[in-house]
Formats: sequence, structure tokens, C-alpha cells
Amino acid sequence: MSGLNSRQEYSPFLVSIAVSLAAFMELLDTTIANVALAHIAGTLGAGAEESTWVLTSYLVSNGIALPLSGWLATIMGRKNFFIFCILGFTFTSFMCGISTTMPMLIVFRLLQGLTGGGMQPTQQAIIKDSFPPEKLGIAFAITGVTMMAAPILGPSIGGYITDNFSWRWIYFMNIPIGILATVLVKYFVQDTSKCEKNLRNDVDYIGLSLIVIGLGSLQIVLDKGQQEDWFSSPYIQILSVIAIISLLLAILWLLKQKNPIVDLNLFKIPSFGLSCIMLFFLGFTMYSSTTLLPMLVQENYGYTATLSGLMSYAWRNCPFLSNAHSRKIS
Repeated sequence: MSGLNSRQEYSPFLVSIAVSLAAFMELLDTTIANVALAHIAGTLGAGAEESTWVLTSYLVSNGIALPLSGWLATIMGRKNFFIFCILGFTFTSFMCGISTTMPMLIVFRLLQGLTGGGMQPTQQAIIKDSFPPEKLGIAFAITGVTMMAAPILGPSIGGYITDNFSWRWIYFMNIPIGILATVLVKYFVQDTSKCEKNLRNDVDYIGLSLIVIGLGSLQIVLDKGQQEDWFSSPYIQILSVIAIISLLLAILWLLKQKNPIVDLNLFKIPSFGLSCIMLFFLGFTMYSSTTLLPMLVQENYGYTATLSGLMSYAWRNCPFLSNAHSRKIS
């Protein structure tokens, strides 16, 4: 065991590779299924509107799990929690791949989002503890490139797999990656004393419930609002009211708690607050294009899954895609 500890101490980049591989796999799945919705709907006998729940269910559960990952890592231990997320994500990916009905796929996409939501923030925490302060800038720059590349490459990879193999391999490809990531994390990642399992009896159930209800409702509103004609739909109106009330109550509640499930006081730190704002606008721009463009060109211009995946980020700068786009319109 001393050899492993020594290897981790002198090779923090091995730790970075191990945890980044798992995070890359999870981030890839946020966009990889976008181009395959038509194929999924056709195979499972569902309509186009029903198939979009494949995306919605994942994003809703993922958005709920993200802010809770720090608390869960405290309860389970950071390394145990990270391995649990990888194994859970790998298993649910397999179940998504073998799904025979649309409700079955949606349920396992929901579970996939829950287990995958903790990977990205836990990855960042592990890297922070693995590198000395003077090398953190380089470490986060390298991992940041992989984090940005995954959702951008997702539609292209998903389109190629869908057209040349089957949409089910979008999920099956996670199995070997997940197994490899689990082995690497098991042997190269070591918890520090402050990250070990710490059972707590003062669980903030009220804060947890308000966050789950508020974020879940908000995510559904944002994802389904366009299809339901926004606030002309009673369905959207009700969920909007629930989201606003729940999130406002959650903020008021969390600010008054001694041990809140999410520490909102962190936003008082200028560097943290500004970083969150920048990430919001970055995600807003990146995910909107990678989600909407593939669906647009497939439905209106008859593009293949592969070409629509490439369209999500390269069509303006690639002559081949521009010419193809012109031919389709003409």
C-alpha cells in the first residue's frame, strides 16, 4: 500500500488522468444523445415530443445532484462517493442501452443523471488536493480543456455511432470506460483525512427537499417551455410557481442554517461568485447550440445524425458543411 501512496504523491498527473476520464465520460453524455433522438423514437415506437424526455430526465436529475455532491461526499467519503458515481453511471448506461421501451429508457436516464452529477465537482476537489498550490493552475487548465471538449464532441461522436452502428452503443461505450476509470481511481486516488467518511446526524432534510423540488421544476420549465408555448400552458405556469417558491424558500432556509446542505455563503467570495457567473454564460451558449442545432437540421433539412452532430459547432467554419447546408436549403 505504501507503493501506491508513494506513486500518488509523486505522480499527481496519474490522479488527474483517472478522475478526468470519469468526468469526461459523464460530460460526454450530456450532449451525445441529442442527435440520436429520431432514431431512438423510431426504434422504441415513440413520438418526437416523448423522445425529448431522454434529454430532460438526464438534465433534471443531473442538475439536482450537482449541488448535493459535496454533502454526499462528506457522508460517504470522497473516494467512495466518486467510485459509487462511476459504477452507478456505468450500470445505468448499460440499462439505457438495453432499454426496450421509452419509459424504461427515461427512468434509467434519470438514474444516470443522478449518479453522474457528482463526478464533475468531485473531480475538481480531488485534483485540488492532489497538486501543490503552485501547480494547480496548470492542472485545472489541462482538465478544463477535457471538460470543455466533452460536450462539444458529444454530438459528433453520437452521430457517427448512430449512423454506423446503433444508438444503443452511445450508452454501451461507457461500460469499458467506466470499468477502466473505476480501477484507476481505486488504485491512484487516496482520501486525505478531511475527506474520509464523516457520518452526520444533522441532515438538512428541509433544505434538501426544497432544492430537489425547486431545481427539478425549474429544469423542466426551461426544457419543456418551448414545446408547451411557455406561460400559455397551465403545466408550465404551475411548475414555474413551484420552482420560484421552492428556490426562494431554499435560499432563506439555507442562509439561516448552521450546517446547510449547500453553503450559499461561498458566493460572498468574489472569485467564486464571478467564476459561477462566467460558467453560467459559458454553459448557456455551449449547451444551447449543441442541443438545438442537431434537432433543427435533422427535422427541417433532413440531415443525417453524423452531419447534424458536426453542425453543432463547425458548420460556420467548414466549407464542406456550408456547401451541404446550401444544397439542403436549395
